[in-house]
Amino acid sequence: MRLPTTVTALCLSLTTLPATADVVGKVSVDWVGNDIIVEAIPDPKVQGVTCHLAYFDRSLIDRLSQGNWFEDPSYSAVDCTRTGPITLGDIDKGRDGEAVFSEGRSLIFKSLKLTRIYDAKNNALIYLAHASEVTQGSGKMSLSVVPLP
Repeated sequence: MRLPTTVTALCLSLTTLPATADVVGKVSVDWVGNDIIVEAIPDPKVQGVTCHLAYFDRSLIDRLSQGNWFEDPSYSAVDCTRTGPITLGDIDKGRDGEAVFSEGRSLIFKSLKLTRIYDAKNNALIYLAHASEVTQGSGKMSLSVVPLP
């Protein structure tokens, strides 16, 4: 029995989804309920590397007072570390890198991304946390480098 093309495509796309994150910390930063969330994200294609991504999560009170209901700020920080023996999988080695994780930060137009870039000359993996916005982009970013053995 042969699977329909759409079912096969869906199955293949599910195997290449970016990593999922586990919330490992939540720090309250003010009296209105704004928080900084810290998530652990294991790199799905590089065994032995885990990234910790921190970002700002706006409260309902802050959303009401600022009048901006549908998005969170673009600020983020990332640090990645070796958490076991490093084994490179089939990673994208191009200059544009490869998405490791993506999470919506607004209703439609903004997302927080973690991108891996392979630096062959320096034998390292670079992890870049950044926001992706449709109209104005974002210059807010954070960088972490994991040396390869």
